[in-house]
Amino acid sequence: MADKSRITACSAVLVLLVLALARTFTGGGTLGRRGPLHGWYLADGLLFALALLLALLGRGLPERAARVLVLVGGAAVAATGLLAGPRTSDDVYRYVWDGNVQAAGVSPYAYAPADPALAGLRAQAPALFPPPSHGPCVAWDLHQVGQICTHINRPTVHTIYPPFAEVWFLLVHLLGGTVRVAQLLGALLALAVTAVLLRMLRSRRAPAAWAGLWAWCPGVAIWSVNDAHIDTLGVLLALLGIAAAVGGRRPGVVGALLGAATAVKLIPALVLPGPLARRRGRGRLLCAAAGTFALAYLPYVLASGLGVIGFLPGYLQEEGYDQGRRFGLLALLPLPQAALGVVAALVLAGVSLAVVLRGDPERPWDGALAVTGTALFLATPSYPWYSLLLLALAAVAGRWEWLGVPVAGLLDYLYGGQVQQPAYLAALALVAVGVLARSAGLRRATRPDPRPSPAAARAPGTASSASAPGSTRAG
Repeated sequence: MADKSRITACSAVLVLLVLALARTFTGGGTLGRRGPLHGWYLADGLLFALALLLALLGRGLPERAARVLVLVGGAAVAATGLLAGPRTSDDVYRYVWDGNVQAAGVSPYAYAPADPALAGLRAQAPALFPPPSHGPCVAWDLHQVGQICTHINRPTVHTIYPPFAEVWFLLVHLLGGTVRVAQLLGALLALAVTAVLLRMLRSRRAPAAWAGLWAWCPGVAIWSVNDAHIDTLGVLLALLGIAAAVGGRRPGVVGALLGAATAVKLIPALVLPGPLARRRGRGRLLCAAAGTFALAYLPYVLASGLGVIGFLPGYLQEEGYDQGRRFGLLALLPLPQAALGVVAALVLAGVSLAVVLRGDPERPWDGALAVTGTALFLATPSYPWYSLLLLALAAVAGRWEWLGVPVAGLLDYLYGGQVQQPAYLAALALVAVGVLARSAGLRRATRPDPRPSPAAARAPGTASSASAPGSTRAG
């Protein structure tokens, strides 16, 4: 396919993707009414896959055109998430509430939203706590606690979010304190991640079209923008840390960025082994990461003490990680359920150590991807936005096969029950296929060609210049 035709075709598919996503958000589908989502999610996924194929297969898109399409297409995809309120997650309401609480001079870790001590603040937030005059407390994103009706999920427990996330929630409040503000900031974060990916790909002379794996992904529009999950901020900081790690010259900066990312959401701690791989300055990197993480918590610890742990233990228990019930793939092994958590920890520690000892210091994203992907396969979470970090790492590494992981998380989130294990098994099989295909391609590329060179074919009996004793190759 000629370059111009390929650019036109890819552009047309991206237009169709944007239209399909727009309909996905405005078609009435929600977590409580999932029927309209099914067909549109499938259409979104197929159009996304087709756009990637057109951009990457064969010669791929010309670099300049690829950068333009990634940026323009990514902005259009992100903008679709702004067309409606959150469709499939109500986490953002907690973000807005935590910002309100901090603006009132109260630690977000001190009280649960339904606590009587915050009755005055609840009265000032009718968008989060609809008054009785607004009708019955019945909707997928409404929760009843006694006489209190709220959009905040788990209103009787303390917040679970780390301190840099809380700082972000305060920023949301200062900019207006609404769900719309959180969505707009989510769109800006998604575009910032796209820009960082393009820069990282260009610095290592990789095709810019790989950034489309993030920028055009329907999940980014859904989870980063429409649902406004804080994970995107952690993804951005983690990518900046990994980018700074190349060359091994700034371990303190790398550590500070990764510590900050972990203080947004704990998941980015998984990327640490990548930048630590076979490099000097490991101690400074780890100290900077730990120091940044600890300093972020310090003001909140002084205000709330051990209350900063929040709902984390309750969350682990609710999800079944404490008893090994959540480890879907490990549960297929003939092991006691209570031992699965220990097995998962040992496997993750082994992969992390292998990355630190044998990883490529010039490609820290590869090690980060291996550890993050391993953790997700071990934990098999039912929240697909936990895979946003994996998605960004797959884009910079050029690893399409990891796309199955967020799809598995989405299927588990929407359907649950018996879907978890087959979905994650299919995702694991896709990763295995990608790894095997890439290994076979590398073997073919490095295998010596047994055919004689054209010069040798024209003059049988003469040695080629590359193999004749004492010969030299012209540069």
